[in-house]
Amino acid sequence: MDRPMPDEGRAARELLQGFSLEMTAKDVEGIRDAAPLIPQGTRVNITFLGTEEPAMRVDAAAAVRELGLVPVPHIAARRLPSADALDAYLRGLSAAHAVGHLCLIGGDPSTPEGPFDSALSVIRSGALARHGVREVAIAGYPEGHPDIPEATLWEHLDLKLSALREQGMDAVITTQFSFDADAVARWVVAVRERGITVPIRIGVPGPAGVKRLLGFARRFGIGANALIVRKYGFSLTSLMGKAGPDRFIRDLAHALDQQLKDPRVGLHFYTFGGLVATAEWIHHFTEASGDSLDAAANT
Repeated sequence: MDRPMPDEGRAARELLQGFSLEMTAKDVEGIRDAAPLIPQGTRVNITFLGTEEPAMRVDAAAAVRELGLVPVPHIAARRLPSADALDAYLRGLSAAHAVGHLCLIGGDPSTPEGPFDSALSVIRSGALARHGVREVAIAGYPEGHPDIPEATLWEHLDLKLSALREQGMDAVITTQFSFDADAVARWVVAVRERGITVPIRIGVPGPAGVKRLLGFARRFGIGANALIVRKYGFSLTSLMGKAGPDRFIRDLAHALDQQLKDPRVGLHFYTFGGLVATAEWIHHFTEASGDSLDAAANT
């Protein structure tokens, strides 16, 4: 890992402060193994996969909390079979003292499995506020969405933020991961120009096999043209190697440092099952950048 120039290292360290991570309900052993490398108070998102039962997600949230980390369970609106199922899930999270912070997404199914067709419909149901949710992370799409027009994405972002504010809940925007630092920086500037001041967590893929990363990119409709792929550090002649987000983070940190200097912009790592590898990568990257991370200021 190359050592960056002093200004690059400072900007990257500032961007990494208070980072968050993502795991599935099946990753409990992984988060336990990775915990010694993760600052106390770090937010850990727990995905809402169709192959995992609600009880597994609740147990995972409880395990994250027991490790001194902050669980952020996901809710996928279109995967909810009923309003009663949502209430039951929120009650379970409340009993595990893990209902304060949630991440709310629309979810993969094109046809809703129940009454909720979007994240906005879940917010408007009032269920989150009733169960004591204090903060909700909602999705951002710096490179757009393959099935949703850009104007609609902006409209729904405004509507969700307004609905959360009206119900007394704080908001965070957590973005899909990207390979294009310039596109992300432009999007962050556009968010702020709209008068949106809530924290933004930029999605970053943790270190993983190149082929796997490109597969996830295609699945989520993320741009990965040849120029961006090379800039990110991939080898187009060999897809068997591994890549970390070193270059992306340095480029993004530099772009934001030049354009914005906003301390409310941070990073969210999609670990793709590699919690230990991601935690180790963050540790080594921070050392290479010339400092160590503070205990996460995530509250």
